[in-house]
Amino acid sequence: MLRILGSRTQLCDGLPRRELMRVGGLSLFGGMTLPRLLAAARPSPAAPIGGTAKSVILLNLLGGPSQMDMFDMKPLAPVEVRGEFQPIDTSLPGLQICEHLPNTARYMHQATIVRTVTHTYNAHNPLAMMTGFTGGANNQLAPEPTDPPDIGAICQYLNMGPREMPGAVCLPCFPGFGERTMYPGIRRPGPYGGFLGHRYDPLFGECDPKFDREPSVNYYDPVRPMGAPTLPALDVLPEMNVDRLDRRLSMLQKLDSAFAQAESSPAIARMDEVQQRALAMLSTSKVRDAFDLDREPDSLRDQYGRNMMGSSLLVSRRLVEAGVPFISVHAEIFGRYGHSYDMHQNNFGMLKEENLPVLDMVYPALIEDLEQRGLLDSTLVVVMGEMGRSPRVNAKAGRDHWPQCGFSLLTGGGVRRGTIFGTTDKQAAYPTSHPVSPGDIVATIYHLLGIDPHMMVPDRTNRPIAIAHGGNVITDIVA
Repeated sequence: MLRILGSRTQLCDGLPRRELMRVGGLSLFGGMTLPRLLAAARPSPAAPIGGTAKSVILLNLLGGPSQMDMFDMKPLAPVEVRGEFQPIDTSLPGLQICEHLPNTARYMHQATIVRTVTHTYNAHNPLAMMTGFTGGANNQLAPEPTDPPDIGAICQYLNMGPREMPGAVCLPCFPGFGERTMYPGIRRPGPYGGFLGHRYDPLFGECDPKFDREPSVNYYDPVRPMGAPTLPALDVLPEMNVDRLDRRLSMLQKLDSAFAQAESSPAIARMDEVQQRALAMLSTSKVRDAFDLDREPDSLRDQYGRNMMGSSLLVSRRLVEAGVPFISVHAEIFGRYGHSYDMHQNNFGMLKEENLPVLDMVYPALIEDLEQRGLLDSTLVVVMGEMGRSPRVNAKAGRDHWPQCGFSLLTGGGVRRGTIFGTTDKQAAYPTSHPVSPGDIVATIYHLLGIDPHMMVPDRTNRPIAIAHGGNVITDIVA
């Protein structure tokens, strides 16, 4: 049965009053109802006002995108450094990027590229880029209760966004979902409530990618995952007994029918405000509508691409329209079908045949779509990975881990247009000016959202912790 809140009792008119759900990141309403709809363990500050960005879409190029093969090319370096690709001019005079990003090149006059993101956290986790904290264990494969909260968790802690929507959404699934057969129990740290508690976790999407062929080489012959993220199935909801509903109706109709019956009950009038808000959240169609890509024209779906990343970004735009303040999209590793941007082998083949064509499809589609809808100035789009790649090409035509230097591409939401920030050495190995930490990137995102990046939140021992972990706003890239 539907769990609403409170103790396990039965009301006089027969409507069950129960706890809404167990806390858990996989549940449908994990980031939607707690703390936004349930009574929080402690009062949270009022939502910030005045930020230029009402929403953020963070695109995580999981694995570590190669800075010198994408946005910081070094054509005069030795061949074992510069690699196989040639630079091309962009719409921003003085900026050249990879020849395999021609559509992206047309939008660089609207963007800021930060070329000097540097740290020492050598792990394929989005923890540092989503929290600003770089002190995590490199071998950590699951979130810990002592981890810091991410940007989305802070948005929820501050009660940002519409009450009937989640404050944070993670697409197309939790990071690590596609690696479960290799690492049982994996859930890569990053998009969680951390020491603030699971009630600040995001709403996680689910996905079932389809592949049109088998890879010729495991991991390093990427096959494009097709499909779109979905909401978790109804059987994921604790005690949601679908069999009790009319079998003649569709699954969605069943859910709507149950909510309509509950809303008409006299018991609703006796629920407290938090309980009524919980039921209102559960019965709203706005979250389901945001995931319904059938509402979009085929031409736009084709523009984004029917692949998992493109579909996730299209859902993200719909979530922005619905007022969700923070959405993260992660380029997932789906087992042997591809290592995403973790290119220890076949670096140039993976980039040329898969990674760059997909990015060159989805990023321009998102920016153009937001701009045409009048949403770009109020939506910050951030494209980055957890690290960069090593300057020298290895013996297997790959590049290895290199957190010492990477990039972040920021567009809209109050960042300066047409800006190049920071310079690197002749091999794109180290910053030579304006080094930037993940904390600085996170602090800048908070600032654009109207959140003080030096705001403190209590950890599990009630120690005050700065939400950007010492990071400072990069004022030179803020409009």
